Amino acid sequence: MSDLNPCAWLGVKGPHAPKTLAVGAWTLIGDVFNRRGPVLPRQANDPDDYERKLVARFWGRYIGVRFGAHSQLSSIIRDPSGALECIAWSDESLTIVASDAPDWLVKKLRPAWRINVARLSQALLDPFLSSGPLLLDGPVAIDPGTVQPLPLTVPARSIWNPADIARRSLAPPPSLEDAAASIRSAIDEAVTGLAGVSGPVAAEVSGGLDSSLVASSLTRSPSVQVALWLSAYGATPESDERAYVGVLGEALGIAPECVPHATGAMTEAWLERTSQGLRPGLNGLDRAHDMDWAARLDRAGLTALMTGKGGDSILLQRSTNDVFTDLWLAQGWRALFAPDVPRLAMENEVSVWSMVREARRHGRHGQHLPMRDEGFLVPHPLPTAHDWLADCDEFGPAKTLQIAGVLDSVSRHGPSMLTETVDVRHPMCAQPVIEACLALPTPLLTHGGRDRGLARYAFRDRLPEAIIERRSKGDMTRVYARMILDNLAVLRPWLLDGRLAALGVLDPSAADPLLTRESLIWRGAYSTIIVAAAFEGWVRAWERRLPPADQ
Repeated sequence: MSDLNPCAWLGVKGPHAPKTLAVGAWTLIGDVFNRRGPVLPRQANDPDDYERKLVARFWGRYIGVRFGAHSQLSSIIRDPSGALECIAWSDESLTIVASDAPDWLVKKLRPAWRINVARLSQALLDPFLSSGPLLLDGPVAIDPGTVQPLPLTVPARSIWNPADIARRSLAPPPSLEDAAASIRSAIDEAVTGLAGVSGPVAAEVSGGLDSSLVASSLTRSPSVQVALWLSAYGATPESDERAYVGVLGEALGIAPECVPHATGAMTEAWLERTSQGLRPGLNGLDRAHDMDWAARLDRAGLTALMTGKGGDSILLQRSTNDVFTDLWLAQGWRALFAPDVPRLAMENEVSVWSMVREARRHGRHGQHLPMRDEGFLVPHPLPTAHDWLADCDEFGPAKTLQIAGVLDSVSRHGPSMLTETVDVRHPMCAQPVIEACLALPTPLLTHGGRDRGLARYAFRDRLPEAIIERRSKGDMTRVYARMILDNLAVLRPWLLDGRLAALGVLDPSAADPLLTRESLIWRGAYSTIIVAAAFEGWVRAWERRLPPADQ
């Protein structure tokens, strides 16, 4: 605990206590790095010009506070990557800015917060609302890339929006070599910056492309020491990637430790324990694995882990018909002469004319982002999209989905059993990588008609051919499906007799026939079930934590 000024103090906990940095009138709390090649905004008569340039010149994992007259808090800023959660609320003369609201604080202050059932329903249906407004009425969530003035009743001002960065992709594209260089530089910058925050780190290597990109950057940075390379393999053939991990280790001169993916029985206690935070604990559902890795890092004396998570969405893992639609919207019939079009059609097992038909249909029907809909969630009559997705009409479906992927990147920073003891760092979710990829058109990101084609091309001289040219992808679906099937005795009453059903958010009569081994084996729906289980735990935890409505 330390004083920021005579009227403000900073309290921290966890494996990596944040630093503070004064930048003009702002005090930035967290990890802050200088951008290697910032693109500064140029807007005349912009009242937020200084703040826009601040988030362009610096990147990291930080919250900023600004003090005004008499050392009183006047504004809050949150970095564009959203790596640190940030909420604020006022309690009489006290204003609290926090990344969490632990039990002891809520019990002490007894704030008059309430669960917002409408937003709860929306967030269950819309996967891109997991990092949007809180599901609680009371505290104010500061969105990434915004400035929140005081008092908190004043609307926040957006100073960074992924759509603004994505508009650069509408300009004439750079050359393939320049685009590849921008991707390499951004990943190197993010990896080196985050890995250098503290002493020796551990690094996850799965055998897939994204963690391999991170590993290649780690091994090329002389200032970074990786004391443990860790890889988990599943019990099914498609989840066992040890062959690729071995090839990667030989090429990079590293020796990954391959360990079985830990599993364990679910209980109601751990389902609720997973969702104690400000948002449902979607990052903490693989609890046995998290606890196993936390113990392994603890034994190794390490408190930080580098991952490759987030690469799928921002590097464009989905090389689908939507990529051609983006190209069609930009070039019309000239899109047929693009060299990657035949390969893209072959990868999707459709004809070029089928892709043309889909592209022309998009102009009539507009954007449609995926929703969760397995037949047992009760739809809300007024669906609300995240603000970042409200201004995407000028983009094609692949670029829009990439922008939505930035929201997914924000949610990856959420708490879990692993983050309670280890500082988990996601360089693919960092601002340099986000901005470099958003600024490029999707057909360029899928160079060669391949998923993450540009990243493959950019790192072709750093990674073994087996990784670059790999067609398959590690798949844990059956592992997680088995986890749900083996725990139906816990999940059925948890959901059918739970609070989501009582609040009218989940239809128990529709869920009942789905929550059987026969139905799940035949239909799937595993991901929606486990997400609903996390939301159920969150509701139970917060209903117990908050005072009754009549108090």
